[in-house]
Amino acid sequence: MTAIEPELYVRRGSDAVEFYKAAFDAVELHRVGDTEIVAQLAVDDARFWVHDRDADPAPGVRLLLIVEDPAAVAAKALAAGATEVSPVGEEHGWLVGRIEDPFGHSWEIAKPLVPWLPT
Repeated sequence: MTAIEPELYVRRGSDAVEFYKAAFDAVELHRVGDTEIVAQLAVDDARFWVHDRDADPAPGVRLLLIVEDPAAVAAKALAAGATEVSPVGEEHGWLVGRIEDPFGHSWEIAKPLVPWLPT
């Protein structure tokens, strides 16, 4: 499966999740944390993530590119002019690396290492 999922970095992440549920009928698919959260939501088939900004001072939006071979895709992006933020490695059940494209956008290039819900 290949997909691009936006990652929204917000203050008051739990409040943001509740807003997206109320405003867009979003369904919460996954959540980690209580006070500082990372949550995956879906509106129909469109998935996105909400992160507490206090947990990660990254830019307001980062894109998650889910691919079969993150190391190969990251290497290709670096060869094309991206800057490596962190190399591909295991993290929280994912194989993930981070790059910044030449235009200032932050990307995570990743693959889940464990069965990921929903499929």
